[in-house]
Amino acid sequence: MFTLPADIAPLALQNKREIYSLLFRAASETLRQLAADQRHLGAEIGFLAILHTWGQTLIHHPHLHCVIPGGGLSPDGSSWMACRENFFLPVRVLSRLFRGKFLHGLRTAFRNVTLQLHGSLAELNNPDQFSEFCSKMSEEEWVVYAKPPFGGPEQVLKYLARYTHRVAISNRRIVSVDADSVTFRYKDYARGNTLRTMKLTSVEFIRRFLLHVLPNGFMRIRHYGLL
Repeated sequence: MFTLPADIAPLALQNKREIYSLLFRAASETLRQLAADQRHLGAEIGFLAILHTWGQTLIHHPHLHCVIPGGGLSPDGSSWMACRENFFLPVRVLSRLFRGKFLHGLRTAFRNVTLQLHGSLAELNNPDQFSEFCSKMSEEEWVVYAKPPFGGPEQVLKYLARYTHRVAISNRRIVSVDADSVTFRYKDYARGNTLRTMKLTSVEFIRRFLLHVLPNGFMRIRHYGLL
């Protein structure tokens, strides 16, 4: 999973198509470049990436879920090269390469004047301020998380069924609704996935839900490499 830092997320709200496309591009280039490196896997991989923009409480939390086979094709395409058991690619190297690629793309978008920077972000229209912001982001550790491999095809299908067409919140999580508020269940990951409830005003619930509306025609599921 490739996650954008909290300080980058406000840029995405004002530039959804630009930033989410950059997230896909930076993550996919990172995976393919590192996998092709002979010091790591030395193979052409394939994978699918799914964009999610929400956390359990509907806050804005842009990230990509990636499903990747445990290996890839040799450079000449003649054989399958499996990764080591329970290890695919080094997470810290993935994180830093992803950070570099994303920030390079962000700087390019700024130079090409394709970013909208309004309200609380207006000061970033100043080139010096934007450069300082990017420098600050380059010093942070970006989150890339790798899960252990699936147990088999059935588990892969169950995972895809849960994630590919999920929306910000499902009906089964909603406990109650009235004219003034909405109460829903969520998992508290900070406390061992404890199931809790949250009550929001109707206006705040709608505001949070609308954060996750994507630009018209935007593809949130994409395939790369040998797939």
